[in-house]
Amino acid sequence: MTTAWLQFLFCTSLIGIGGYQLSRFGDVIAERTGLGRTLIGVLMVATVTSLPELMTGISAVAIVDVPNIAVGDVLGSCIFNLLLLLLLEIGYPRASIYTLAAQSHILSAGFGVILLGIIALSILASDRMPAIGHVGLYTPVILGGYLLAMWIVTQYELQEARLRAAPAELRYPHITLRRAIVSYSAAAVVVIAAGTWLPFIGTEIARLMGWSNSFVGTLLVAFSTSLPEMAVAISALRIGALDLAIGNLLGSNLFDAAILAVDDLAYTKGPLFSAISPAHVGTAVSAIVMTGAVITALFYRPAGRKFRFFGWIGLFLLIIYVANAFILFLFGQ
Repeated sequence: MTTAWLQFLFCTSLIGIGGYQLSRFGDVIAERTGLGRTLIGVLMVATVTSLPELMTGISAVAIVDVPNIAVGDVLGSCIFNLLLLLLLEIGYPRASIYTLAAQSHILSAGFGVILLGIIALSILASDRMPAIGHVGLYTPVILGGYLLAMWIVTQYELQEARLRAAPAELRYPHITLRRAIVSYSAAAVVVIAAGTWLPFIGTEIARLMGWSNSFVGTLLVAFSTSLPEMAVAISALRIGALDLAIGNLLGSNLFDAAILAVDDLAYTKGPLFSAISPAHVGTAVSAIVMTGAVITALFYRPAGRKFRFFGWIGLFLLIIYVANAFILFLFGQ
């Protein structure tokens, strides 16, 4: 047990260092290319930070044969990413993050609700849903929805970039675009390697504790694979790149939804959703409710905070996350 925890701490340290570099050089790329922090966060950073979930899911269904951990990891990562918005609120005391964030985040959050809704309905109807070989009919729908979301978000952000005025003064005049891309790629390798190793350590710790696969996948493994998102969010906040942080979290949820389709392709025993606990529907619905709250805050743009460090939205996100964890502990398999 001691060895496992030491390995866990080592991986989290690597992810913390790599996450800071991802945020910094991702911000440089956004500045140098003029694409904006939201698009870089949704498209580039979110893909890198979500790759541990992809590797964990494939190994869980294709090698270890624990589909509940694969699905729990993805959906658990979605609600944990949304909970990280509370962490951003606490770490940004000057004003509400929803007032300062770009309203374009509503677009990626809205697509997140759509994909999560498709996933929840597919899990509920998995026993009666037609299949294409061993692949569920929902898989091409999820993949098509993700690609459509990425295309629309990219087109919207490119249009916004053309209308956006160039900054009067560069924040990183001493860093070239080439250096930023090379450094970003090196940080991505570190985050992917450490993030891919981390879930295996978390699963071993959970096995020694005797917890259920659904509970382990949604909480412990999801926490492990979401550490890159946490590291990037905290680092981006420290350098003032709020839109990059939020774009990374909401973009990661979109990529996580697509991961379930990839996991279904890798699970050759039949449609993936037919082999998992129905308790995962609760996690998907929790993610939908939490995303809806975030959309409301981004649209309403509250001027202040009801509590000292966060507002009603942050408290609501925490309550839904804790409630979902309690339900999974009681009814997960």
